Amino acid sequence: MRALWTLVALVSLAAGPAFAQDPVVVDSTHYKVVFENEHVRVLRISYGPNEVSVMHHHPAGVAVFLDDGKTEFTLPDGQTAELENKAGDAVWAEEGLHLPRNLSDQPFELILVELKSPTPGDE
Repeated sequence: MRALWTLVALVSLAAGPAFAQDPVVVDSTHYKVVFENEHVRVLRISYGPNEVSVMHHHPAGVAVFLDDGKTEFTLPDGQTAELENKAGDAVWAEEGLHLPRNLSDQPFELILVELKSPTPGDE
């Protein structure tokens, strides 16, 4: 699973930040801010059965899946990658640009903690 997120991030970064779009702005149906400060932004992400988003960007962070699910990510160059997750999985998500789609007939939710700044002492 780590390799998939790395692949998604590497290909996504090739598109560059010029095309970066905030998911909360471009897809407020699926993305809601539940907490934010100078270090992190926490998103609650909710997809209904077979729903699709729009191309958007996330900084690096940690995703915690609240439900089982299967997601397809379309990357800026048209390549696709699939991710299966179980409720309770927590994964590192590299910065990147993608268009997600729920491949399941079931809704799913996750929490994404996006990092805004380096950890104190790492600067």
